[in-house]
Amino acid sequence: MTMATFTETTRTRGRPREFDRDAALDKALQVFSERGYQAASISELTEAMGLASGSVYKAFKDKRGVFLAAFDRYRTVRRGLLDERMAKAETGRDKIREVLTHYALSSHGAAGLRGCLVVGSANDLALFDEKAAEHVAAAFASNEALIADLLRLGQSDGSISGDIDIAATARSLLCLTMGMRVVGKTGPSEDEMAAVAATAMKLLA
Repeated sequence: MTMATFTETTRTRGRPREFDRDAALDKALQVFSERGYQAASISELTEAMGLASGSVYKAFKDKRGVFLAAFDRYRTVRRGLLDERMAKAETGRDKIREVLTHYALSSHGAAGLRGCLVVGSANDLALFDEKAAEHVAAAFASNEALIADLLRLGQSDGSISGDIDIAATARSLLCLTMGMRVVGKTGPSEDEMAAVAATAMKLLA
């Protein structure tokens, strides 16, 4: 993935200071994922990002700005990883299996304990921040639309029953995948989460 570089307009010792915006946001993501939005302090973020507080404020305005930028970065990276998995599958059914496997693998071990920024944000921030709520709603809608598209693909290629209700099944799988990320915080095993994914595939019979 191409890493963008952000250039500040202020100068240090006569030269513009540059930093890798994506790399800085990846560091911020670690803080938000581990601490949550409310508990994460701007000092923790600036230290993790390797930036002076003035640089952070100039680039992102405030902690909320850092969070929203990190949230978008998180979605972009996660979707890229998911697209790589789905590219290996040919049928709609197999692509959905890859989606479920993707969430199962993210819902155990260190990744599971770290949790999902989208799910965490729905609980931690979206209730009282309209802009954050819009970002969370867009993430959920995008995930549900992807699943619905894969269900339609599966019906057209014959790998998924034509009798299933696409809208209801897509919403069910959305709830299941988001729930997997919540349960992942409790430390389930890889086998346990793989069994959840396998059971979910029965919805497509």
